Amino acid sequence: MSGGVGDGARDLLLGSHCLGCSVPGRLLCRACAADLPRTPYVAWPTPVPPGLVEPWAAAPYSATVRALVVGLKEHRLLALVRPLAHLLALAVATDLPVSGHPVVLVPVPSRRSSVRARGHDHTTALAERTARLLRPVLDIRVARLLRLRSGVADQAGLDAAARGANLAGSMHCPSPGVHRLATHTPRATVVVCDDVLTTGSTAREAQRALEAVGVPVARVAAVAATPLRAAPGSGGWTGLHSRLSADHLPPLPGND
Repeated sequence: MSGGVGDGARDLLLGSHCLGCSVPGRLLCRACAADLPRTPYVAWPTPVPPGLVEPWAAAPYSATVRALVVGLKEHRLLALVRPLAHLLALAVATDLPVSGHPVVLVPVPSRRSSVRARGHDHTTALAERTARLLRPVLDIRVARLLRLRSGVADQAGLDAAARGANLAGSMHCPSPGVHRLATHTPRATVVVCDDVLTTGSTAREAQRALEAVGVPVARVAAVAATPLRAAPGSGGWTGLHSRLSADHLPPLPGND
């Protein structure tokens, strides 16, 4: 079955509908998948946490993209990993300087209690699927180097200052993971990955923890950024190396 008939049958059997337009059937219909952004941009927070490396996002955190992120993160709609990973791949690879070194994606860690409650680690799942998407064009892998210390409160509802205070010193890198990275990938382009960039406090803390153990961070990449960021097309990394672009990636899929 295909098209409207197939989607209608899915809705009858599974009760699903598109999170973008509410058409019965798949969680992301073909039309809404085709309408998702394909123009990643540099998304500087306001204010910018001091020392933050260049943060890239694939889309504003609104409309269909927001519904997809919430659906995966809070409602365990695992089929959404596929389209969201494609967006994250755009934020990772677009204008990334290709220097011949492997690319290492480091997902931002979640609180253990959140992972238990949700039943999955969505950020790691996104990073792993993103690496699979990019392997045809990059030497790329995922390294779960970061861990979250106990005592970190839920970030929801906190302003930039409160988020920064809540996260200060909250992440660390256990030595076994760092040792494996140093042994197998001594020279790498490290990208910190997250679902949503808000104030930049989480990204900056992840960067701090990595740099504290001698792992330099090249950029931050997120699926989406909250509003009031630099507009798409307003800037970008300008380097001397050859660069990748969205044209190197396969067409954005809907979920099946």
